[in-house]
Amino acid sequence: MGKVGRRALLAGALGLGVTGLVGTGMVTDVLPGGAAARRALGMTGTDGTVPDVPPGPVSVRRVYSAARGREVEIVHMGPSDVDGSRLPVCLALHGRGGGARWFADLGLPRFLTAAVRAGVRPFAVVAVDGGDSYFVRSGHDDPQRMLADEVPAWLGADPFAVLGISMGGFGALRLARTRRDLRAVAVASPALFGDWSDAKGRNGFESEQRWADNEPLRYLNEITGSSLGVWCGTEDPFADAARELVEGARPASSSIDSGEHDDGYWLRVLPDMLRFVGARV
Repeated sequence: MGKVGRRALLAGALGLGVTGLVGTGMVTDVLPGGAAARRALGMTGTDGTVPDVPPGPVSVRRVYSAARGREVEIVHMGPSDVDGSRLPVCLALHGRGGGARWFADLGLPRFLTAAVRAGVRPFAVVAVDGGDSYFVRSGHDDPQRMLADEVPAWLGADPFAVLGISMGGFGALRLARTRRDLRAVAVASPALFGDWSDAKGRNGFESEQRWADNEPLRYLNEITGSSLGVWCGTEDPFADAARELVEGARPASSSIDSGEHDDGYWLRVLPDMLRFVGARV
């Protein structure tokens, strides 16, 4: 007997209740509970996949960050079949619990190759260890200063763009406040918080003041909308915050579509994010 999929199993278990939900609009955003119902039913959009193309070159090195008070890894990624020595650089900021290798593990080197083959202007992506404090200072550990001051020195050039996923989206938007010259800021599922009670529960900020000084939603007037792209799934717990970001910052591109806070969604939107960045090389 074949394996029964999760979506089929849930639909069978709920039976006519599913039809009732659809008929009354409960699986839309019109009524409360819509996103939760779609999550339960697995109706969160198609998972993305890593392109079946050769990965571009990946290099890893360790450097000492005075701003963070520790050694960190830097991962440099580029598309295949392109001379990467002079490519412009886009920073990539990882999600919480990840590190500099997070994007390589997600398959980004293959996405870069696929993007160039689809006509996107080539660029390199550099990821660096940022810790778990949303790329803002915690005690003597200051990843935001590392991004603003040390990374350009390590690279020998200022990155022209930044992309971030989840916690990395918070960090990218925070960097955009001080780097107004960034030509592209692309964020997916940005982990943003409407109030301190929500942020406090994440245990990522050392104090309410530290959060308040850095929360992007409190400083939307300092984020350049013309260089901003925002992607978030409607079943993502940060969807409401993403909508607030879109409404307040008026990004050049935005998509709030079916999807959860997971790899499947990020793999689906990565091609769009890379096209957005590449159009601003």
